[in-house]
Amino acid sequence: MVTLEPRIYLASQSPRRRELLTQIGVRFDLLLFRGGGREDQETNEDVLPGEAPEPYALRVAAAKARHGVRLLQLRRLPARPVLAADTTLDIDGEIVGKPRDDADAAAILARLSGRAHRVLTAIAMAHGDRIEQRLSTSEVRFRALTADEIHRYVASGEPRDKAGAYGIQGRAAMFIEEIRGSHSGIVGLPLCETTLLLREFGYPA
Repeated sequence: MVTLEPRIYLASQSPRRRELLTQIGVRFDLLLFRGGGREDQETNEDVLPGEAPEPYALRVAAAKARHGVRLLQLRRLPARPVLAADTTLDIDGEIVGKPRDDADAAAILARLSGRAHRVLTAIAMAHGDRIEQRLSTSEVRFRALTADEIHRYVASGEPRDKAGAYGIQGRAAMFIEEIRGSHSGIVGLPLCETTLLLREFGYPA
């Protein structure tokens, strides 16, 4: 008798999350949505009136995981746990996600220059009617950036699909003086919290 290794679904288009799961040896299949976060009403990432950063990140991650479970049923795929995540920045209580365009990216980076901000990554795992969540909170401090540095970084294209308009695992590492918290959480998937969540669903992580 052949025993199949356990697998999960990853409901994310982020190559960084795929790399992080692979790093810790988790076997997964991608579960891609037809639209992006702002196009698919099931997983809409628009901020609700008066919504604080922590509830926002948790809500969006849970919506993605629940939608993933529904897609498994619609597509008649094998039922397995669905892992989803959402990363956002908190700057003075304001939710900052991915930049709308290059001008918005430059404006966000100018706000981050010379100061600290929080990076929140919520993860959610759903299987059937069950859903569990975790939230990773980290603090990142940028050194002061020159206008030329911001311009060159934006021109590189790296900020375009990143929450807060930067990737700590990329060129933006040269901007960062200090981090407190989870490096993998800042990248987009906190591996400590993810491992504990996997274990709750019986995955031998």
